[in-house]
This record gives sequence, C-alpha cells and structure tokens, in this order.
Amino acid sequence: MNGLIEEIKKFVEERNWTQFHSPENLAKSISIEAGELLECFQWDGNNFDLDEVREELAEVFIYCAQLSIALDLDLIEITKDKMKKNALKYPVSKAYNKSDKYTKL
Repeated sequence: MNGLIEEIKKFVEERNWTQFHSPENLAKSISIEAGELLECFQWDGNNFDLDEVREELAEVFIYCAQLSIALDLDLIEITKDKMKKNALKYPVSKAYNKSDKYTKL
C-alpha cells in the first residue's frame, strides 16, 4: 500500500500539481468523485457499468490518498485506528446481521 501512495505522490510531483492540492481542494474533489461514483447507480442500482464503477472508485481512492499526503497522515495507520474504534462501537455480539447505528445496538 505504501508503494501505491508513493506512486500517487510521485505522479503529482512530476506534474508540479502539489501547488493545487490544498486540503480544501482535495476534499472537494473527493466529494465530486464520490458523487460521480453514486451516479453509476442512479437509476437502477442493479444495472450498472462495472468499468465505470472501477474508474470512479479509483478516483475517490486517489484523492483520499492525496489528501492524506497533503495532511501528512499515514492512510494505513488512520484506517487501522478507525477500524479499532468501529470494532468497539459495533461488537460482533451486538452488531452481527444488523444494520443499526451503534447508538441503537
């Protein structure tokens, strides 16, 4: 994973795009690309173009990686930390086979 993050960072640096990648701009881009991902399922969630989903999902991930780079955050570390918190909020014994929010478990 770190190799992929470095590849994304290198891609941006080679094009001198870091100057455009403020946290605000990257957060906006994440939202825009997430909207485009959602659009893949807009009218029929069971009938979608998997190639389009792949493209949009990759865009969301790339912008998330770029935001983590801009904020000097380790994406793997913060994801592991969040998963630990989620495990506490959604213990298997209470959350198994349920979609309820943790406050309703």
